[in-house]
Amino acid sequence: MSAEDRIERARLLYERAVFDGDADALASADSELDGVEADLALARGRIMHTRFLAQRDDDPERAAEDSRELALFERAAELYRELADARGEGEALFWIGCFHQVVRRDDQTAVPILERSRELADAAGDKRTLSEALRHLGIAEHRAGRLDCARERLEESNRLRREIGQMPGVAANLVGLAYVAAADDRREDARALLAEATAIAQSTDAHRIMRQVEEARAHLLPL
Repeated sequence: MSAEDRIERARLLYERAVFDGDADALASADSELDGVEADLALARGRIMHTRFLAQRDDDPERAAEDSRELALFERAAELYRELADARGEGEALFWIGCFHQVVRRDDQTAVPILERSRELADAAGDKRTLSEALRHLGIAEHRAGRLDCARERLEESNRLRREIGQMPGVAANLVGLAYVAAADDRREDARALLAEATAIAQSTDAHRIMRQVEEARAHLLPL
């Protein structure tokens, strides 16, 4: 349900309370607006996270966390939980885990949160959030040196991303898989993965992912 739909429903519930005297409608109106607040908190947090990524791309030394980001994601998760919206809670938990992993580089804190996000997204049939959680769990496995587990997580994430047509995300995962292949001394596999990532990134105008491909090729496959 869109924010506009939720706000309209809250307005109709308000009218039921004020004109018909149905005081119970007010609790339902609150729930509708809590949903709007949760959606907005999640959207604002995502923008802040992407701003951090842009700063890190430009100058890693200047990239600094915005303390509001985590608070927004935690508020969204709290509201979705109170609304019994497992799909929304799973997405909010993913972003909390992503914040700890990407911004604070704290996999120990991130992984249990990402695992819970994965469980909720899987139960809700939310392939997008499930693919995101699997990607970042794969990153954590790679950092821990568990290459087979990392590959399995990233490949499953990519299967889901292909299903939903998120091709720039597929290219990003192929870059991750290339790093895993290189760490496993599978240079030709890494080369093939980067070639496929290049084709996808170019065809979808995913310029940021293309820069990641080029960086990976320079690092993993020097001339």
